[in-house]
Amino acid sequence: MNQKQPEVIGIASGKGGVGKTTVSVNLAIALANNNKKVFLFDADLGLANAQIAMGLRTEYNFSHVVSGEKKLKDILLQHNSGVTLVPGASGVQQMAALGQIETAAIIQAFSELKNEIDYLIIDMAAGISPSVLTLLGACHRKFVVVIDEPSSIADAYGVIKVMMQEKQNEEIFLIQNRVENSSNGLQLFNRINDVCIKFLDHSVKNLGSINKDESVLEALRNRKSIFEHAMGSLSARDFKELAEAVLELKPIEKSNGGLEFFVERRA
Repeated sequence: MNQKQPEVIGIASGKGGVGKTTVSVNLAIALANNNKKVFLFDADLGLANAQIAMGLRTEYNFSHVVSGEKKLKDILLQHNSGVTLVPGASGVQQMAALGQIETAAIIQAFSELKNEIDYLIIDMAAGISPSVLTLLGACHRKFVVVIDEPSSIADAYGVIKVMMQEKQNEEIFLIQNRVENSSNGLQLFNRINDVCIKFLDHSVKNLGSINKDESVLEALRNRKSIFEHAMGSLSARDFKELAEAVLELKPIEKSNGGLEFFVERRA
């Protein structure tokens, strides 16, 4: 009999520098704080920095899995929050340009995991490379991080457009990061959603906003999550609410997404 399958969440962005990894790390920890078993895969291959944000060090990373030197289980890192990190390969140029065969090897590596997982969160590389699209295709849920800057908005729209062309009935959720307040976050969501409805004939969904907060930068400088650095901060509250929004999403359908590619459970 198959074990419970985890939800696979892909967190993407149109451009770098919008706080995608910070969102991925803190959302993963916020879910773990709700007694969920969470894996975080740093799939920003070639520019991986989730382990830095979490204050973790490793001798081996995902490049050693792709090369066949290590099994996935050999490189897993445990964070004190309970989150398990699959570290990416920072500064390894060939990792940033994986072909379909290598990307398939990534998916196969996850199918060999025996761990019980409630959520597998994938911190994608910025943009819409073929490997990003392949990995996103294996996710049940797609989250796009955006900030209130013209280039970020335009690039986020570009990512959403490509995702919708790949799968017409896809649910895509926006996370508005570094907003001045919740009202500004809602305005940013509405602007992007209106454009999607007008030009793509498809709406996106609002997962929530993260307020601009100096505590987030301080936490990053100290290689800590926002919960370790400033539990009572505005952004810690926002990430807690974001996790609650994820927990309240309707259950996934087995036919939705390519979960079996990642963590297939066999009797």
